[in-house]
Amino acid sequence: MGEHIIKMPDVGEGIAEAELVEWHIEVGQIVREDAVLAAVMTDKATVEIPSPADGKVLWLGAEIGDVVSVGAPLIRLEVEGEGNVAAGAAAPAAAASKPAAAQPADEDDGAPPAAPAQAAEPAPELKTVPKPQPAAKPPITSSGAGAGTVAMAPGAPRGEHEKPIASPAVRHRAREAGVDLRQVRGTGPAGRITHEDLDRFFAGKDQRPAAGGLVADTSVSEIKVVGLRRRIAEQMALSKSRIPHITYVEEVDVTALEELRGKLNAEKRTDRPKLTILPFLMRAMVKAIAEQPRLNSRYDDQAGVIHQHGGVHIGVAAQTPTGLVVPVVKHTEARDLWACAAELSRLAEAAKNGTATREELTGSTITITSLGALGGVVTTPVINHPEVAIVGVNKMMVRPVWDGSAFVPRKMMNLSSSFDHRVIDGWDAAVFVQRIKSLLETPATIFIEG
Repeated sequence: MGEHIIKMPDVGEGIAEAELVEWHIEVGQIVREDAVLAAVMTDKATVEIPSPADGKVLWLGAEIGDVVSVGAPLIRLEVEGEGNVAAGAAAPAAAASKPAAAQPADEDDGAPPAAPAQAAEPAPELKTVPKPQPAAKPPITSSGAGAGTVAMAPGAPRGEHEKPIASPAVRHRAREAGVDLRQVRGTGPAGRITHEDLDRFFAGKDQRPAAGGLVADTSVSEIKVVGLRRRIAEQMALSKSRIPHITYVEEVDVTALEELRGKLNAEKRTDRPKLTILPFLMRAMVKAIAEQPRLNSRYDDQAGVIHQHGGVHIGVAAQTPTGLVVPVVKHTEARDLWACAAELSRLAEAAKNGTATREELTGSTITITSLGALGGVVTTPVINHPEVAIVGVNKMMVRPVWDGSAFVPRKMMNLSSSFDHRVIDGWDAAVFVQRIKSLLETPATIFIEG
């Protein structure tokens, strides 16, 4: 038997390190060639690392949330044959249950392993995905002494510091629900927690009701902020700590716009996408920016320089299974209504399935944020640093509006827009929003050039 060391591969684009966002394996598990071992994130792209060989996991070199340099040892496998570790090279104990990076240097079991020799074979091919997915097969275990697992009765209670056994998909679902898996009874092999176990837990079948039928929940779950969620948190903290926001809210009568949109969709060619309200808003923003070009800027507050852009690159905040991303429609000023709709549809789909490139997710000069049908009456959008403006779309509702002689039903929608008050004065912000309002309420003017 030999050892095969898997290093953090080069994920491209000159990236020197990546964040580990999920393990799909654990120490002692038997894995097959091409099985997914881990998922790492660089910028907003998540990459799966497959196994280059069959083997048994001896050691994991990082914990979830750690930033690992390219070329650093990540996983050690026990494999048939000589492996790719030089003879006599030090190796961590196979029974280690936590990453070497977390082991104190003065423990009795010796110093951390020496750096392995250069791998004899190329790094495994990487697969880019929208979010980490569980391995196709459950871990293979054995009842023999060398199985690397400890037999336990299904559903046996776990100690406070004992790690529950569950697939990545189950762990992800529990994290989303704020559930501590140590509180869930597992009915699978070796006490593994399944989706059915989670369902029973959510239904309250694992809890003993008190006399009144209600149960006190004293659990506290620790959810580490990693991956895209950590990047979002950092960006929001940067924006709110460095940008003095001013938010301006105005209601817009979109009755005529909705009539036009419905007619255009009914008569559109089959090769054209369905129009939403966003392409109209994008074209209205282009015309308003032509009159107030400073709104289309990025402010370098450290250098004290405003970079005013000629090209209007509109970022559109999109919710994905892994969190919020902002694909960018480049050069909106050079696209007509249908071209804006087509590019927006393409980018939104790429963002949701995880195939959007770094170029497609960066470079915006102004941003639109919309919660669609959940848009609420008013929001206070956070500016996408270092931009100076963001336009928020709220929920469209039918409201009674006084027309001078009677109340009539009109389709109304609020725009909630935020501006960097260091660069944009309140008057200029109001003029910008009022110009967009005028264009949307008289949609024919959106198509008038000059």
